[in-house]
Amino acid sequence: MANPKRKQSKRRSRLRRGANRFEESQLAKDPMDGTSFRPHRVNPNNGMYRGRQVIDAAL
Repeated sequence: MANPKRKQSKRRSRLRRGANRFEESQLAKDPMDGTSFRPHRVNPNNGMYRGRQVIDAAL
């Protein structure tokens, strides 16, 4: 099995992992009213999910 020749420093590892932290979350647009919401989740503004009323939006 292959082994690294030198130990990778904590700083180098953290710099590499830190680049993924700043990705902006993707948003989907509701075809009914045009609001933005997280994909594959219930729209909190109107309570719709995949064309069905799932929760009461009056909350």
